[in-house]
Amino acid sequence: MNPVVYLDNNATTKVAPEVVEAMLPFFTERYGNASSMHAFGGAIHADLERAREKVAALIHAAPSEIVFTSCGSESDNMAIFGAVERLGRDTTIITTRVEHPAVLQPCRELRDRGYRVIEVGVMADGTLDIDAYSAALATPGPKFVSMMWANNETGVVFPIQVAAEKALAAGAVFHTDAVQAVGKLAEVDMSRVPVNMLSLSGHKLHAPKGVGALYIRRGTRLKPFLRGGHQERGLRAGTENVPYIVGLGKAAELAMDEMRDDIPRIAAMRDRLEAGLLKCPDAIVNGSRRMRLPNTLNISFEYIEGEAILYHLSDAGICASSGSACTSGSLEPSHVIRAMGVPFTAVHGSIRFSFSKYNTESDVVRVLAVVPGVVDKLRKLSPFVK
Repeated sequence: MNPVVYLDNNATTKVAPEVVEAMLPFFTERYGNASSMHAFGGAIHADLERAREKVAALIHAAPSEIVFTSCGSESDNMAIFGAVERLGRDTTIITTRVEHPAVLQPCRELRDRGYRVIEVGVMADGTLDIDAYSAALATPGPKFVSMMWANNETGVVFPIQVAAEKALAAGAVFHTDAVQAVGKLAEVDMSRVPVNMLSLSGHKLHAPKGVGALYIRRGTRLKPFLRGGHQERGLRAGTENVPYIVGLGKAAELAMDEMRDDIPRIAAMRDRLEAGLLKCPDAIVNGSRRMRLPNTLNISFEYIEGEAILYHLSDAGICASSGSACTSGSLEPSHVIRAMGVPFTAVHGSIRFSFSKYNTESDVVRVLAVVPGVVDKLRKLSPFVK
């Protein structure tokens, strides 16, 4: 039986063995509460702070600017609701049409509560409509921006340096969902990019599911999202999940050490897969092929259903996806693909392949041996293929 080929790494990644090893003592031996006053807990607190230093180092921030959370979605909600509540009822919220649901749904909830929300569009290649964004920033009054650094479905990278500088000039508070970018893009550097807040998630960079962080630049004010105890400087109440926080710190450390070597190799595999799949009839790459993550390929096969492709790939032991794992189960076409204006004949046939450092050339060979046959079979069944 062939081993599973896992190419759904934008949804979740394998936990690195080094991360598991770092976490284990905190389940059975060093299990104290990091907020306790006694020495046993105090020693654990030191491990928590070392993890904070490692996460801060990955994005070139100060440790005091890192707040640990349970995931990227919580980080996004904390940034959005915390900042908007602090700014006041007359705040205009600016986001984009292609955001992850963890940003779009909070913004739309605030719209339902009476806030003005502007969803900026994208160009046909998925890149930001910078003119529309600039026009949105001209809105009078307090403004809050939440914009992803890189798209989870297409991998398209937004010009966050430029967008953040424009927001700063307009007096807006700027948050970026960098869940897909951290550990993949060297330019995620808080010493250079003037964002106020940045969300990241552990399970996108080989830490376990259930841990994330929110970077909050010194001087940025927001109201607590979870109220209760004094943890995380009073911004995020709740007993610290020390094993997972330590795991996130170790994953951040590994990403810093390995990113320079891993990323070119991963990009080469992605490009080889892309070149092979484009030989299939009516195959279209969705999104900019220049401004995108090194690990991501989103491709449509016209006139056939992406879900049908995924079922056949799953039967062959190949894991891919049709978009965000947070919207799986929906029969609606991807809001990201629709926002780009992808032709109707291709919008339902999009597939995302996303690589990690654990993928190999043999995975690419296996996928290229299976997908053309699946596409050919489904095209023969499609009433739309002439």
